[in-house]
Amino acid sequence: MNTIHTYTNGRLEEKQTAIVREFPLVLHVNGREIATLIASPHDLRFLVAGFLRLQGFVESVSDFHMLSVCDDFGIANVRIRGELPERLKPVLTSGCGTGVTFTLSPARIPPPLAGGGEGEGEASMEEIGGRESSVGVERCSIAPDAIFRLMEELARRADNYKSHGGIHSAAVGDGEGNLLLFAEDIGRHNTLDRIAGEALFRGIDLAGKILVTSGRISTELAAKCARLGIAVVASRTSATDMAVKMCEKADICLVGYVRGGRFTVYAHRERLAVEETVGANLVFAQTAQTAQNGGRSQGSPLRQPPHRIPGVTGVILAGGESSRMGSNKALLPYRGGRFIEAIHRQFSELFDEVILVTNNPEQYDFLPCRKVGDIYPGMGALAGIHAGLHHAANQAVFVAACDMPYLNSNLVRHLAARADPGGVLIPESPQGLEPLHAVYGKGCLAAIEATLLSGERRIVSFFARTNVNRVNAGEVALFDPGFDTFRNINTPADYYRLREGERGDDQHPAADLAGVAG
Repeated sequence: MNTIHTYTNGRLEEKQTAIVREFPLVLHVNGREIATLIASPHDLRFLVAGFLRLQGFVESVSDFHMLSVCDDFGIANVRIRGELPERLKPVLTSGCGTGVTFTLSPARIPPPLAGGGEGEGEASMEEIGGRESSVGVERCSIAPDAIFRLMEELARRADNYKSHGGIHSAAVGDGEGNLLLFAEDIGRHNTLDRIAGEALFRGIDLAGKILVTSGRISTELAAKCARLGIAVVASRTSATDMAVKMCEKADICLVGYVRGGRFTVYAHRERLAVEETVGANLVFAQTAQTAQNGGRSQGSPLRQPPHRIPGVTGVILAGGESSRMGSNKALLPYRGGRFIEAIHRQFSELFDEVILVTNNPEQYDFLPCRKVGDIYPGMGALAGIHAGLHHAANQAVFVAACDMPYLNSNLVRHLAARADPGGVLIPESPQGLEPLHAVYGKGCLAAIEATLLSGERRIVSFFARTNVNRVNAGEVALFDPGFDTFRNINTPADYYRLREGERGDDQHPAADLAGVAG
């Protein structure tokens, strides 16, 4: 463990934590030193085998005469069938820490990695176009749910990233979303090399499979997927323009920004088993022909989101000890990302300003919004409401907890439109008032502060000091007859019911979690 110091709320706090390890491995092949691989120190035999496979030096396990890795000295010795090309031209890639690939002759490498393409070390578009016939990829339709399932599993297994960050992860699964192989490494390209190597040793055919990754999809990563016959590549983040072109030629469905029940399709959307007319949770990154309906393309699945709510800030409360859950609820895997990402995405579509109230902002660095801490620490959700209201640029805030997966966007809009800057607007359910799904005005600040200073933590305890307007249950039911918008996830049983309910019912209210309500 290492000693570090975290800066929070004007103070440095000492902590003990692990720091991600970086391991240089010198690779000798047939007596020649050809590269130094910078990687994480585990399962290096898979990394070496996959690297050689994806460079075109080997195609099967029988091509290896010897493979040994000395962890003490950081050396891998490999003997393979045949000889290496006399001249190897290394090309630095965009990988973490700078990766390496080689320009090899077309005779040595089958498509798509043959040299002489549009850039040194890259496959030409013509060569990539021949991939399907060379690897025999099955043209099957992939359900979006399979992509979400794999991305959820990737997030669940990425323990190193959760503990100290700095680690990329990737996984391969089948068309049903069942995970087959998983790898972690400090380099995003290394994760695919590891998967290619393990698949080689275990006799797993990667043709027609789905690859999910935490890192950006760039040209060299797309080329490696083409060599392996991967059918769908999906990332939590973006793709480069050259990667898009490569996947278009290689017949690979390329998907990015898989988060919160949504993703962006960059290439070959026809490989997805989804009707374009119901693609509310899909954004197709392709330019369609403009039709006569106000400049929109006919048949386009891209829906223009409604305007954001003026004059109201969205506040997400990420506090609480999650004692009944046993782990941080906000970071649980959900719909291809983390729980809180889905709620943040929904809030981003509803409000111009989104604030996350948390006393551990470093845990939420992945969220692109302002994080603020409690001004009155240790006073529960009431202190969170106070902090969000205090820091908000607008005169009113809509507040919700981070564990409410069924938020109804239409109801939120209805409540926010009636915001009272001088008081509280709170909905009712059959169970009573719902203070963690309510609108609070800046005029409440003095009453909240007085209540907190008195030692009272209950949210409703300051209501007697301010103006409170109620939205009765009958009015709420017009938007949400089942009152699902108020449900939260407190225990593992709640969480499992949520996951099972979504798998069994595509029309479940949570299916609209990150969608835009019209």
